[in-house]
Amino acid sequence: MSTKSVIIDAVRSPIGTKNGQLVGIRPDDLTAQVIKGLLARNEKVKPKDIEDVVVGCAFPEGPQGMIIGRSAAILAGIPKEAGGKVVNRFCGSAMDGLHQLSTAIECGDIDVGIAAGVEDMFSIPPGGFAPDFHPELAEHEYYIGMGETAENLANDGNISREDQDEFSINSHTKALKAYADGKFDNELISIDVYGEATVEKDEGPRKSNVEKIKTLNPAFIKGGTVTAASSSPFSIGASAVLITSAEYAEKHGLTIRAEIVSRAIAGVDWTRMGAGPLPATEKALKKASLIMDDIETIELNEAFAAQSLFVIREGGWDMDKINLNGGAIALGHPLGCSGTRIIGTLINVMEQQNTHLGLATMCIGSGQGIATIIKR
Repeated sequence: MSTKSVIIDAVRSPIGTKNGQLVGIRPDDLTAQVIKGLLARNEKVKPKDIEDVVVGCAFPEGPQGMIIGRSAAILAGIPKEAGGKVVNRFCGSAMDGLHQLSTAIECGDIDVGIAAGVEDMFSIPPGGFAPDFHPELAEHEYYIGMGETAENLANDGNISREDQDEFSINSHTKALKAYADGKFDNELISIDVYGEATVEKDEGPRKSNVEKIKTLNPAFIKGGTVTAASSSPFSIGASAVLITSAEYAEKHGLTIRAEIVSRAIAGVDWTRMGAGPLPATEKALKKASLIMDDIETIELNEAFAAQSLFVIREGGWDMDKINLNGGAIALGHPLGCSGTRIIGTLINVMEQQNTHLGLATMCIGSGQGIATIIKR
């Protein structure tokens, strides 16, 4: 049995940054609010029809542990008969969850699911509470810092400090313009922080202080070119995608916003993990019998400016198709959330641009890439 998997809707919370209003909300409560908001927008899909909730999380510990996919589903009012689980593929966690659900739908295991993602990078320390490194892997730099991998790509691609600064400034500029034009309105769910605040906008985008950016010290290695300004900031956020079979959508009169065309993952050298989108994208294109020129709109997760520029230049990608509403350097990159966040943003940009084939792709710590091609 084979059927198409289709995306009915996608939403997200605002993304909070250090000392912002979202810091302090429990990740399970945050995810539950996003799922509730998703279902409230899609009343034709009854909670009893949801068969599985898959939540991506890069460090599923503490308040985002204990199978947060299950707990967030229950908090969101989804009946106990639905399943729930957590997927961890670091930065690609939520997109991997979407891949798993779409695969389950296409092989007839389920008809309706929610792929979500969350990360609170403030309550859980980088690397988790008790990282334990294997000595043999440590000798081979397997646990290299992400900023150092960006420096490696900057060196490999001869990417200058000036190029990185310009890319970062443009990310903020595009995000601010998108806000002014209302282009994020359709993907954002307001978040109630326990009655103390209502958060409606991302906290990261700002008018760039160009002179200050030029004077920032390297953030990761002495004499390097990667700075705090050219890195995605620590953040907190959640996102969710409602996915069904094409048959379920037709039967219930649902508007299909996008169809999943192909999915792919790929591995790369972990010391250059940011190159992961290149082989993952090539695999996704090959599966769909497409070439890169067929892709009209791209969401490339901006872990670092150097990483993004390396992928764009090495792949020969058209900058005018990429991250038209800004990217993670401006918005933030809550690790487990970002995969479904960029899927939702991609769909919105495709609707705004009236394009039909889109790519969402991201690099993954440990040396991987993940990619999804959709059409509308």
